[in-house]
Amino acid sequence: MKLLFKQRFFSWFDSYDIYDEYGNTVYTVEGKLSWGHCLHILDVQGEHIGTVQEKVLTMLPKFELYMGNRYIGQVKREFSFFIPKYTLDCMGWNIEGDIMGWDYRITDSFGNGVASVEKKIWNWTDTYELSFADGGNALYILMIVLAIDAANCSNG
Repeated sequence: MKLLFKQRFFSWFDSYDIYDEYGNTVYTVEGKLSWGHCLHILDVQGEHIGTVQEKVLTMLPKFELYMGNRYIGQVKREFSFFIPKYTLDCMGWNIEGDIMGWDYRITDSFGNGVASVEKKIWNWTDTYELSFADGGNALYILMIVLAIDAANCSNG
């Protein structure tokens, strides 16, 4: 299964459209006015289904993930030189990335691939392709990618 994650070109806050492999919109993401990034994920009916909320006043970017109002985990940027490194406290998964933090894999605790994320470079806005086998993980994976994109944005 694949999702295409595209940031909207004209938007005051972080806003994204998420498409399936056939070009159908499956989620929209709306940035909300707050201290730090606050991203609300909506399904195709416009119902709020998830939130990615940046914790402010932390040394390095840290994001809490919520499915509805239920806390499900966090993504935290770790101190490192040159290579962006993240720890993930969600589903027992890990993040492995390249030097730019643009292309990375999400793996389970045994090192098996859960998802791969590839940034499409030649676009006007941030565009990612998310590939994964289990459709039940789509919202979790989307929230993780949103948090990493926001953390990379926070660091310039």
